[in-house]
Amino acid sequence: MNNNSPIKAFLVVLVTALVCSSLVSAAVVILRPIQLNNQMVERSRNIIKLTGLVQQGVTPSDEEMLEIYREMDVRILDIDQAMFNDELDPLSFNQRKAVNNPELGVDIPTDQDLAALGRRSRYAPIYMVLKDDGRLDRLILPVHGTGMWSTIYGYIALESDLNTIAAATFYEQNETPGLGDQIMRPEWQAQWVGRRIYDEVGDLRFAVNHGKVEPGSSTWLYEVDALTGATVTGDAVTAMIRYWFGPDGYRDFLDALNRQESGER
Repeated sequence: MNNNSPIKAFLVVLVTALVCSSLVSAAVVILRPIQLNNQMVERSRNIIKLTGLVQQGVTPSDEEMLEIYREMDVRILDIDQAMFNDELDPLSFNQRKAVNNPELGVDIPTDQDLAALGRRSRYAPIYMVLKDDGRLDRLILPVHGTGMWSTIYGYIALESDLNTIAAATFYEQNETPGLGDQIMRPEWQAQWVGRRIYDEVGDLRFAVNHGKVEPGSSTWLYEVDALTGATVTGDAVTAMIRYWFGPDGYRDFLDALNRQESGER
């Protein structure tokens, strides 16, 4: 065939495209387990320290983190149905991307949108630390909401009573340096330990105070100290918690899980 033939040129382009396509497809298949492993490592960094399985001040290796992560019962929660979804893969599910997916995301009515999100995923990955007898030890839930300048992302760990906060972390934000970004300070996050979300009659009480919480006061069990000079960010964190632990967030699931753990039928 003549080297200048249009047919030969077309065939060369076609073969090249097929080879490149095959190489890209093979790379995706080969690299997929590595990508998932890296995602698990990154996710583990923010979750493992809330499990109570790692000694304070100890930084586990990536291998140790993955081992702990795999020991947890990781499930996908259908938030609105307050039940688990077994069709979505909890290891690869991306809650942020799901927000804008017509099938996976949902608009939040303005009167319910305490966290100023606009939309949220219908599903959330949740992390359960189990005792040796299979009963729940800790439950770790993702939360996020709009702050003063950015979306704030975090996790809240609850004790087995599904009310007492075992640990909390906020790991991503772009609030005002030196003010709103105080939510990242370990000493402020440490105040959350032992606080409660709901009071004795089930009303949602948790809040970031506008000042300093006095130990032994009527609000001490349900509040943490203000963020100095960052009232807007503090109020945003309060709104975030009240959305996610309210009736449009995890409340129905927590009630159902509480009944299950207590043996009610």
